[in-house]
Amino acid sequence: MMQPNDLPLLCLPTDMSDEAVAKLVEFLYELTEGLERHYFDQLHRYYQTKDCSAPEPELNLASPTSDPPF
Repeated sequence: MMQPNDLPLLCLPTDMSDEAVAKLVEFLYELTEGLERHYFDQLHRYYQTKDCSAPEPELNLASPTSDPPF
């Protein structure tokens, strides 16, 4: 499991406010969701062809045309 200082390729500030950290994480979640929607077909194909015995990461592979529940 990664620890907070295990990110050698990124220079993450340590003096961010709680609000700034929350906004950063929210942005990263939205970015990830956007990438999953954009590359849905490729991700779906990739995980369908992988060995079924290997655990899959938790990806939101819902159909890109489905609306989020609100």
